[in-house]
Amino acid sequence: MTALINRGLTYCQQLINQIRPAMGDLEQIVIMADVSWQDYNALLSLWGDNAPVLFKYLGATLQIMSPSYRHEFYKENLGILLEAYLQEKGIRFYSLGSTTFKSESMQRGIEPDKSYCLNQRKNIPDLAIEVILTSGGIDSLKIYQVLPVPEVWFWQDNQLHVYCLTNQQYEKVAQSDLLLDLDLALLANYVAWEEPFDAVLAFREQIRGDRRQTK
Repeated sequence: MTALINRGLTYCQQLINQIRPAMGDLEQIVIMADVSWQDYNALLSLWGDNAPVLFKYLGATLQIMSPSYRHEFYKENLGILLEAYLQEKGIRFYSLGSTTFKSESMQRGIEPDKSYCLNQRKNIPDLAIEVILTSGGIDSLKIYQVLPVPEVWFWQDNQLHVYCLTNQQYEKVAQSDLLLDLDLALLANYVAWEEPFDAVLAFREQIRGDRRQTK
């Protein structure tokens, strides 16, 4: 391994070691240029599932992000609400969490906040979810596009923004193609509730009420 690669890896490791969990909405994002694919994979191997950060990689550019408390709160709320919907609707799902998905040929890699396969297990998720509290950084859609992930949701400014992959390009849509019956505005209404237990109970009751009305 060359001195340049060693220096890059050492710097990244030191940087990650210094990161502490952020409180509130404060997040730390660091962008590094000229990071090789080998360095990126070495970091993933060194940290495994224990890294206190999330990595994104796009053509020699590496993003390192330390999620805030609020980021993790929204992420978990989104997950339990979506899973509640899938359970109520009898849709089989497989949660892949923040699994790293990458393409060496396209030099891209990413760790979603949440990701799911629907109906059956697959190597690439049907749905990826990201919480955005801090602007800037690598464009995640450029990474998801080549994997390819059919649908990506972003939670930003207390709203869900949904993008569907059509003809190898993402288009912002008003309704999920994967879950046509899901009321996105209704789900979004419960994400920011400070009591997740109450939120999921109320959301389930809404779903069941809608189901009773359609019978």
